[in-house]
Amino acid sequence: MVFPKPASESDLILHSNFISRYAKDSIPRFSMPENSMPKEVAYQNIHDELQLDANPKLNLASFVTTSMEEECNKLIMESINKNYVDMDEYPATTDLHNRCVNMIARLFNAEIGENESAVGAGTVGSSEAIMLAGLAFKKKWQNKRKAEGKPYDKPNMVTGANVQVCWEKFARYFEVELREVKVREDYYVMDPAKAVEMVDENTICVAAILGSTYNGEFEDVKLLNDLLLEKNKQTGWDTPIHVDAASGGFIAPFLYPELEWDFRLPLVKSINVSGHKYGLVYAGIGWVIWRTKEDLPEDLVFHINYLGADQPTFTLNFSKGSSQIIAQYYQLIRLGQEGYRSIMEDCRENAMVLKEHLEETGYFNILSKDNGVPMVAFSLKDSSQQYDEFKISKMLRRHGWVVPAYPMPPGAHHIKVLRAVIRADFSRTLVEHLALDIKNVLHELHKIPLDINDEKFLVDTALGEHREIIAQESNKRQKIMAV
Repeated sequence: MVFPKPASESDLILHSNFISRYAKDSIPRFSMPENSMPKEVAYQNIHDELQLDANPKLNLASFVTTSMEEECNKLIMESINKNYVDMDEYPATTDLHNRCVNMIARLFNAEIGENESAVGAGTVGSSEAIMLAGLAFKKKWQNKRKAEGKPYDKPNMVTGANVQVCWEKFARYFEVELREVKVREDYYVMDPAKAVEMVDENTICVAAILGSTYNGEFEDVKLLNDLLLEKNKQTGWDTPIHVDAASGGFIAPFLYPELEWDFRLPLVKSINVSGHKYGLVYAGIGWVIWRTKEDLPEDLVFHINYLGADQPTFTLNFSKGSSQIIAQYYQLIRLGQEGYRSIMEDCRENAMVLKEHLEETGYFNILSKDNGVPMVAFSLKDSSQQYDEFKISKMLRRHGWVVPAYPMPPGAHHIKVLRAVIRADFSRTLVEHLALDIKNVLHELHKIPLDINDEKFLVDTALGEHREIIAQESNKRQKIMAV
């Protein structure tokens, strides 16, 4: 039997996070330790190790919100111990959830009377929301086929090849054939005409993307609706549309209010949106909204009574924290339409500034659209260089930036892209700083002369000094990880 080394008198006197036996040993990695450790030591060790992560604000790969106001942070911590599913025990939280559903549904022009309630649910991100919407389409299609005495064992759905992986998960997990419209060079989203061609009597829905993950572009939901209406009229089918507005759902109503993509179009039966993206809430909250109660089959809704009262529920995740729901309500009433509009306009302007800087270099093609999610997707004009987009991405990491590189989806797989997502907390100063670092990387790779104004910006501003600090810290982290 091995006994722990007894603490000496000096250990007790000099106990600190760095002058103790805990500083000499690695913390456990794969097996639970036999003995306890002081809470301060556990905190400090984990805190220090997490410093090796990237800075969330400089992570331009992610659409997810990375900062909120202190008042909202307080609300999150005050409610972090509440399980949302206990609706009878937490009626105020349930009421805030229902208010969010109604506000978002009306934002998307749902057919709701003044005194009626919208049909929808808060989810753990858009992935769960998409699963629920897909299940509703599948069940409704199966019920109709059964009533008509027709086979109902081969459902399919039509999407673009640019969809997020959660659509592929839904198709595989719930046994639905996924028919993907390939993209092509210079057209990186689903072609509505080709999508409608793929529709047959077994199609449960066509999914359109309002904000492609690859280049932020909005698909033409209006054209899809019109073409599908004509096909339904010719065939007698009633194939519906789902809009995956994970990224664009909190953008389009404020920047492009005249754009028809939502429940104004008769075939749009459900919409999902990520509250933790441009809904401006921390990760862990999504929403799915149905056009009417009839679009959500009743036999998918469960009624439970062992938590204190009869509660209807339609979720994949049962237990769920209340914090993000409360944070979403805070943002909706705190910012209002005026606040969201102002923030989205700032994001768009910053994206345009970054785009202009990239175009000035003469080395990049811009693959994103001015009207869409505020992001810039760009690729090298000359693919014969000794470096590629992946090399640029790797070198930007040395400056602290996370700018992902990836190939386009099937049909344009040969095209490689860099992407910078402009979020609400990404200031104009950081945009200028990112543009300068991209130019510095190009200079290092290809010996491109730096503009004298850029050099002055680097030398004369505190931001330039901050860049040097970031680079030094990044190098330190890389050395630590190597060890």
